[in-house]
Formats: sequence, C-alpha cells, structure tokens
Amino acid sequence: MQLSHTPHAVSVSFDDPNLVSAAGLVPTMRLAQAAGLQDLGDAHLSVPTDKGANAGAKVTSLVAGMVAGADSIDDMALLRHGGMKKLFSSIYAPSTLGSFLRKFTFGHVRQLDAVASRFLAALTGLTWLLGNPQQASRTPGVALLDVDDTIIEVHGHAKQGATFGYPRVRGYHPLLATRADTGEELHARMRKGSANTQRGTVRFLDELIARVLRAGATGPLTVRVDSGFWSNDTIAELNRLNVRYTMAVRCGT
Repeated sequence: MQLSHTPHAVSVSFDDPNLVSAAGLVPTMRLAQAAGLQDLGDAHLSVPTDKGANAGAKVTSLVAGMVAGADSIDDMALLRHGGMKKLFSSIYAPSTLGSFLRKFTFGHVRQLDAVASRFLAALTGLTWLLGNPQQASRTPGVALLDVDDTIIEVHGHAKQGATFGYPRVRGYHPLLATRADTGEELHARMRKGSANTQRGTVRFLDELIARVLRAGATGPLTVRVDSGFWSNDTIAELNRLNVRYTMAVRCGT
C-alpha cells in the first residue's frame, strides 16, 4: 500500500500547553537576571521611538532566544511555544523584536557593547568564568584568549553589510574572542563580508584586554591568533598591552 499523493508542505508546531521545549532556559535566565542583564539594558540603551521601550526586557528576550537556538527573527517565536509563558514574563513577539533591532545604529551597537562588558564583569563575580577568585591568590590561572574571524553566510540580497568575501559566499565577516579552554565568547565585532581579516584588529584587541581585566581575569593573559592577523600594527598593539601572545607566521615571511 502506498500514499496516493505527496504533501506540498509540512508544518510542525510545539503547542502542548503543559510542556516546554527548552527547560534549560530557567537556570540560564535566572543567572542572567542575577547578573543584571535587563537592568543594564534599561540603563545603557537609548533606542528611539516606542520601538525602543523596555529595551532591557527586549535584549533579555533576544539573548534567551539565541541560547535556545534561534538564529533569525522568526525563530524567536520558540519563546512563545507550549508552556513558556508559565515560566517567563515579558516575552515579545518576533515582529516586535525585529522592529526594535531595525532601529539600531552603530551608536546603539556601542551602547550594547557597554551592556555586554558590564554583564561579563557581573557574570565573573557569580561564576568562575575567568578564574576562581577564592584561589587566585594561591594558584593564579592563565587566561588563554583565542581571537579569530568567521564567516556568517546569508541569502537575503538586501541585508545591510552582507557582501562577498574571500570564501566567495555572501555574508558577514565578524571578529570573535573566546576563552580557549572553555569556549565562552568574551567579545565580538560585526564587520561586512568583504572586510580584510586584519580590519579593526588593533581596536578589538584593546577593547578585549580592557574588558577581561575589568571582569577580574586572574593570572597572565595570553592571546592566540592565526597568520591572517600577522602585521606590524597587531604585534605593536599586543606589546603595548603587555600581554603574551602566540601568532602563526605566514609562509615566506
């Protein structure tokens, strides 16, 4: 026996009112609340018009969605599935969050950087993100920081800043800094897809080191970069910051 036809579309939804699809958000968002994420958003973000109202709650919603696996505005609907409203309040619709983000200028991105920096410092006070404060005086840890670029491919032709780069795909070319042994993201900077690997590296390193020091990093700092960042300016900045570093050398250099 065989089906007599093939369905043209399949739609799947998570709508059981007594279940949630991401129960791990409960301890995660409790930690974010304890570190003051929403209050920091309200204090430092000044997004104009009514679209920027309750900025802290909207930033918190966006963070929760990303933690749960959302990678687009439409995906933010996962926060409204099933019994999520029984666990969380102030859950915004994807369209509301999209309108909020579309009001952002580069100045608002910098305001969000200020939120992220203070949030990182608060998290470090509640966790061992950058070392164990209770043992720092006896056995200082070594913070090994990875700095690298990545390619984020997109498919919309109207996306601002999305251009073709060296991999020959349309997208963005951001800088990322992570803690090498555990993978936590410590700093990020969005760049257009055609940006050279070294673009903005000096300022990025300056902001990264200042951020982790404010957050209370223990022990000597070591920065690890690949050969794409090899330049006199990058080396001079790392020396000025008085951090150790390891850098791959380009063939023929």
